[in-house]
Amino acid sequence: MWRDPRLASLFIGDDEVVGIESPKYELISRLVDQNQSQRAVISVVGMGGIGKTTLAKKVYDSQEVVAHFICKAWITVSQSYKPEELLKTMIKQLSGIYVLPDEGIESLIVKLRGYLSEKRYIIVFDDVWETDFWGSIRHALPKNSDSSRVIITTRSEQVATFCKETSMDHVHELEALSEEKAWELFCKKAFQLDFEGHCPPELEEVSHAIVRKCQGLPLAIAAIGGLLSTKNKGISEWQKFYGSMHSELERNPNLTSIRKILLLSYNDLPHYLKSCFLYFGIMPDDYSISYGRLIRLWIAEGFIEEQKGKTMEEVAEECLIELIHRRLVLVSTTKFDGRVRQCQVHDVVREIILSMSEEFSFCQILEENSSFNDTTRRLSMHMHYCNMDKVMKSIGKSPVRSVFLFQVVKLLKKPFLGTLAANFRLLKVLDLQNARLHRLHEEVGNLFLLRFLSIRRTPVEKIPKSIGKLHNLQTLDLKHSPVRELPFDISRFHKLRHILACSCNRESNIVGVKIHGGIGGLEELQSLWYVRTNHGLIKELENLRQPRKLGITKLRRKHGRALCTAIEKMKYLKRLSVRASSDDEILDVQYISSPPKYLQCLVLVGRLEKLPDWNLKLQNLVTLRLLGSSLTKNDPLKALQVLPSLVCLALVDAYDGEQLYFEVGRFQKLKRLTLVGFKGLNSVIIEEGALPLLEDLLIEPSPQLKEVPSGIHHLRNLKFLGFVGMPEEFIDRMKPKPKPNQGKDYWIVEHIPRVELWSRIRKKHSITGIGGLEEYFDRKVENARVMEDKNECERPIFQEYSV
Repeated sequence: MWRDPRLASLFIGDDEVVGIESPKYELISRLVDQNQSQRAVISVVGMGGIGKTTLAKKVYDSQEVVAHFICKAWITVSQSYKPEELLKTMIKQLSGIYVLPDEGIESLIVKLRGYLSEKRYIIVFDDVWETDFWGSIRHALPKNSDSSRVIITTRSEQVATFCKETSMDHVHELEALSEEKAWELFCKKAFQLDFEGHCPPELEEVSHAIVRKCQGLPLAIAAIGGLLSTKNKGISEWQKFYGSMHSELERNPNLTSIRKILLLSYNDLPHYLKSCFLYFGIMPDDYSISYGRLIRLWIAEGFIEEQKGKTMEEVAEECLIELIHRRLVLVSTTKFDGRVRQCQVHDVVREIILSMSEEFSFCQILEENSSFNDTTRRLSMHMHYCNMDKVMKSIGKSPVRSVFLFQVVKLLKKPFLGTLAANFRLLKVLDLQNARLHRLHEEVGNLFLLRFLSIRRTPVEKIPKSIGKLHNLQTLDLKHSPVRELPFDISRFHKLRHILACSCNRESNIVGVKIHGGIGGLEELQSLWYVRTNHGLIKELENLRQPRKLGITKLRRKHGRALCTAIEKMKYLKRLSVRASSDDEILDVQYISSPPKYLQCLVLVGRLEKLPDWNLKLQNLVTLRLLGSSLTKNDPLKALQVLPSLVCLALVDAYDGEQLYFEVGRFQKLKRLTLVGFKGLNSVIIEEGALPLLEDLLIEPSPQLKEVPSGIHHLRNLKFLGFVGMPEEFIDRMKPKPKPNQGKDYWIVEHIPRVELWSRIRKKHSITGIGGLEEYFDRKVENARVMEDKNECERPIFQEYSV
């Protein structure tokens, strides 16, 4: 018989629980808060197995809660709930009132409201999956003024948000265990029968590896630790277990609860998300994939269904956000404006994905000493050291649709791509990012169905002409490779959605790719990122209507007006970067009266005669970077502070004025500010109340700026402060030593967690880190000590020779 694996969460003893003390006390204090008299809903949200039910039950059973509420009920909801049955269960637990078998939902709601109207109640709804649930239940829970409480546990952020109706309602994000707490729980479980709960030294290394694999997930740590407690404590057996965790999670009956609980989330997914979720099994352990790369891959694979009024990329982004809200995908890093930069899945979740991938022939991971399975649809190579000859010989004709390279140290020069082209005729995706591939061979042109080709961060210098035959290509990713030219007529690529090219020359200037043929007919083009300007290209841009991302290099002044005309027609543009052909070339981009209203990121690199007026109309602009602008007349800050959505601002060699003035009430959303290359600057004034959210400040004081700007003291949210190219006497003013040796300006920066020093390097607009403030002064003291010791050593020798 199938047993609900979540049942055990309700009966965990206090001595078995680790890491919930802080959230437990926080939730209890919210529940018994007498100052909050109206009914409040508290949602506990987190991924499956993170301990939501355990936490809620410990709170529900606590002495403080039991004593505070007159009546209480615990209702398990799950996926297959019926509102009528839930209401009947609530009535039975709360009041014991008789309910007719066929009593309708309206009658049940009336009975519950009548019973609860004058009582202080607490009701827990455990394991809620759908937003519809709250719509069915909330009318039965009166908003009396007697401090009643409702707790909801859910894996879905959408459910938690939907249940938050007033400012008194609260969403509690349950975090994974810290490394320390995860280790404590593992040792408590794994060594409960011997070693008095402590890990023996010979097992520490492999035990830490197992705990790291669990990534703070209490369910996995407890289950795996409990299983290992019954095993022999020999190191070879534990290492064998660690190496076979994938199969152990799938087959070992003692670990089936992990698989069952996590599979509940997978089974609840709509069909269009299941393949998107399984795709994370392609990546190695603990691998974070960029948001842009992932959604372009999903589109190339055919996972994303078209929706009227939306691009495929927008639909794919919604799919990713839904997986994140369902707590199946974790956000690794975010941008300063809160958008996702990189994401991944939990390692234990990935192990379960791998077992399903094998079952469905969705993907095969090719590792050392593994052989090719000719029924798989996708092939992902994870080999640090491998015999590629052996791999190539094992590959025959197959239905493989996608090939990925991860961690492959060395590739054979020709057989690899030749074998792929000969045997994988159905290939749609060829992702060679970071591969040590020096040449892309002509055989690639035989992959007629190819939609996605990436040689990002490879040494490949040339693209073969044969790629001109790939008329199904959607994404061509050349970023951070030395490719400078596309040697074919691009106008034939009517399905192309993304051309991504970005590499730097020796001076650190970004060099765009040279394109042959017209681009005006590419109706589906979404990204054209760093292409070199010519007169024909600028004219062709006027025919494009769909771009969301446009990067132009080598722009000359005479092309400015035509470029502005093209940009004005790109109504959906979100990112724009324009770079002049040289340091002396003027960026003549004044001629836009109605800029793209969705523009979020703008980068202008080159001299400006004045700040373009249309910049100030960008209501949705989040990021602005002005590099080498050399503005001399008006302080750009005065104009830019009116932008309501600005989060990141970088001014590098952009202004030659003497003063920067940050007024109170300005830049209300700014979190990152870079001020580098202000040659004549002698004063930086930051009023109290200006830049209230600033977290990151990088500044290069000019020779005229003798003191640390005192207004930095007002920036209470500042987490990082970097100074570029400061003279020694400037740094000494921030010396973090106890009084009286403390620097005069240390009080200005002492509240900032990270204060770092940077220096300019020869490359244009580039800086390099020196180290933290403490590190700098420690190194200075050490250097002084070394010199002193050196002098001490030299002195006797000198005296001896003097005699």
